[in-house]
Amino acid sequence: MGWTYVRTSRDQLIRELTATEETDQGHREVIEHALIDDVLWSVVRITAKQAGLRGLAAGESVCIIYCDLLEASGNEWGYKSLVEAEHPYYYSCPLRFLAMAPEQCATWRARVHSYHARFGAAGSAEESTTR
Repeated sequence: MGWTYVRTSRDQLIRELTATEETDQGHREVIEHALIDDVLWSVVRITAKQAGLRGLAAGESVCIIYCDLLEASGNEWGYKSLVEAEHPYYYSCPLRFLAMAPEQCATWRARVHSYHARFGAAGSAEESTTR
C-alpha cells in the first residue's frame, strides 16, 4: 500500500488514525498507542460482527500491532499503515506492546528486542497514550 496524504495537522491525523471505527463487518479500537519520532505505534483490537473478518468468527476479537509512518509534504500530512505481519522495517515499537498482541512475525519481534537492547530508552523520545 502507498501513502495517503490529507490536508490536516499532524495532531489531527494522529487523532483520526487512533479513533474507534465501527463498520457493518466489525469494530476497530486502538487500545494503546505511542508516537516515536514520526512512527505511530498502535495496538488495535478488532472485533468481528460477521464471520470472516480477519479470519474471526462473529464476536471474536484479535489484537494487532500497527506501524503508521507519518510524513509531511507541503501543508499536508501523509501516512502509510503497516502491520506486524508485514515485517515493517522499523523496530522502535514499545516492548510492552508485544505482550498485548499475539505474535505475527517472530523475526520482526526479535529485531524489536535487539533495537531496545542496543538503544534502550535513549533510542528516541516517546509519547504514549492509553485508551
